[in-house]
Amino acid sequence: MQARGPLMIEHRLIERMLSVIKRTLVEIESKREVDPVFVDIAVDFIRIYADQTHHGKEEDILFRELNNKPLNEKDRKIMEELIQEHLFGRQTTRELVEANTHYRNGDDTALNEIAVKLRTLAEFYPKHIEKEDKVFFPASRAYFTDEEDQNMLEEFWEFDRKMIHEKYKSVVEGLETKQ
Repeated sequence: MQARGPLMIEHRLIERMLSVIKRTLVEIESKREVDPVFVDIAVDFIRIYADQTHHGKEEDILFRELNNKPLNEKDRKIMEELIQEHLFGRQTTRELVEANTHYRNGDDTALNEIAVKLRTLAEFYPKHIEKEDKVFFPASRAYFTDEEDQNMLEEFWEFDRKMIHEKYKSVVEGLETKQ
């Protein structure tokens, strides 16, 4: 397996969670309410799985290694865009948490902000994932020897030993079966 393999596998689980979020958005619009616990679960998934686990490997390992390579202008620009997109996702998630807190505390007007932030994330991440899967990952592979790629893959596995993939897989499966 190439180093990009685990990243692409993680993308598939993130996409499944985005599908759950999209279905929940339909319910929010029809019922004019949301379960704040669902928002907590979505935020937890985004923060721990998508950001710390997935983006952690990208930023702390892949991008670190690419910074030691003579990237062409196009590839460097895309990498910088991806970093900015990660920051955008983090900021949007913080705003979602804030809106959920207001909603939980009785501010029904925060429901609209929750829906806006969930929709923003649900529309943002698929484009981000596509850019990584179809453009950046294939281009970045060319900068590494097979040995370097396998060393990165090993570092990814070591990174993952510190994370809890199975928890978030079961969270998504549980949410999928509830709807």
